Amino acid sequence: MRRFITLAISIIAGCALSWAQTHYEGNISVGAKGGVTMSRLQFNPGVPQSFLQGMMMGVTARYIEEKHFGIIAEVNFEQRGWKEKFEDMDYAYQRRLTYIQIPVLTHIYFGSNKFHGYFNAGPEAGFLIAESTSANFDYEHAGEMPEFITANRQTQQFTLKPKNKFDYGISAGMGMEFISRNKSSFNLEGRFYYGLRDVFSNRKTDTFAGSSSMSIMLTLGYHYRVK
Repeated sequence: MRRFITLAISIIAGCALSWAQTHYEGNISVGAKGGVTMSRLQFNPGVPQSFLQGMMMGVTARYIEEKHFGIIAEVNFEQRGWKEKFEDMDYAYQRRLTYIQIPVLTHIYFGSNKFHGYFNAGPEAGFLIAESTSANFDYEHAGEMPEFITANRQTQQFTLKPKNKFDYGISAGMGMEFISRNKSSFNLEGRFYYGLRDVFSNRKTDTFAGSSSMSIMLTLGYHYRVK
């Protein structure tokens, strides 16, 4: 064990010395992005649902201090929510929740001067700014409808109001970046977000013990290097 610790310390020290000797000149870039989202809520107990399609757009700033490593901060407008799935019933219901999201992510990249592959991961926080509901039935009185009573289906989520407007979670994504000669670059990224806070109240007397967000995003972005 002592030899293992000594070896590990030696490797870490060697890496630190190598990074110090090959210091990378930092650069800063700013940009914008936009794309689509596919989201749902992790209800407990479960609710039959499929992914709800939405949109997202935002601005981003990226700082790279060391070769292959950097940090990204974004401010995004993002639509989330869920779309109910009905078996043998000709009904439709969806709830759209719109957030302002602020992720701060570690940026790890690799590749040539013209092409980068990269991985982003880190925490994300957001605030609910709007919500809307679309349905083809009287969802406010769904609990009184024979179809739902017979199917023993949860209906309280149709009218529940969000309890926690502040949200936080973890984001991780992979992408590729194409770099031009005039300090511009274009990137395509797929990202996954998992919320760590419930949207609705989760007290023992409430219907749902859990209702956290889950979202998949596909975005196209543009960066311009300013330093």
